[in-house]
Amino acid sequence: MTVQDDRRENELISLFQLQKPANATRSGTDAVLYFNERYIPFELKSTTSSSVTTVRDFGSTHIQKWQGKHWLFCFYNKNGTKLNYCLYGSPQAMEKWINEKEAYILPDYKLAQLAPELLTIDVLYEILGEKQVYTLEDARRLQKKQYTIQQYRNQMDLFQGYSPERMLSILKDRCQYLIERGSTLNNPHIPASYFRDWKRITENHAQRLRELVAEALHDKA
Repeated sequence: MTVQDDRRENELISLFQLQKPANATRSGTDAVLYFNERYIPFELKSTTSSSVTTVRDFGSTHIQKWQGKHWLFCFYNKNGTKLNYCLYGSPQAMEKWINEKEAYILPDYKLAQLAPELLTIDVLYEILGEKQVYTLEDARRLQKKQYTIQQYRNQMDLFQGYSPERMLSILKDRCQYLIERGSTLNNPHIPASYFRDWKRITENHAQRLRELVAEALHDKA
C-alpha cells in the first residue's frame, strides 16, 4: 500500500528540511535539498510494506527523469500512522535498479522507433481507404485524442485537409504511440532485498541525510 500523498510528502519535506521546487508538478521533482551551494533533486517515496511501488506506467520518460536523482524511501507502520525509518538512495545506489528496468523495456522502445517506418501508403489505404484529400474526421479516426484540435490543424498540408503523405505521417505517429504505451511497465516494485544493506535513518533526520549526501557526492567525485 502506497501512502504517499501531498500531506505525507509535506511531512517528509519538513522532517528532512527540504524545499518544494519552484513550479513543482506530479511528474517533476518532489523536493530539493540546498547543500554546498547547489540544489539537489529528490524523489520521495513512502510505503507501509517492505517494498516500494514506483509509477503506474513506467517508461523511457521516467528513466530520463530519474537518472541523477537522489531518493528518500520512508517506511511506515501498517496503518501509515507512524514513521519507522527512512532510507537514502544516491544516484549511484539506484543506478542498478534503473538500468535493469531500462534494459527490460529497451527492445520494445526500439521497436516503437523502427516499426512506424515500415508502414507504407498501401497500409494507409487499407485502413482509411484511398483518397486524394483526407479530412479532419479521417485524422481523428487515427489519432483519437492524442492530438489537440490545434495540432490537427497544424498538420494540415492541404486546404482543410491532409495529403496521403501527411496522413501516412500521422499513422506512423499513432503506431509509435501505441507500441510505446504498450511497452510501459505497470508499477514496478523496488524489492526489500534491494535495500538490505542500506543505512537506516531513524533520528536527526535532516542532519543524517546531509551526511549521507556528502558521502555520496564524495564517492562520485
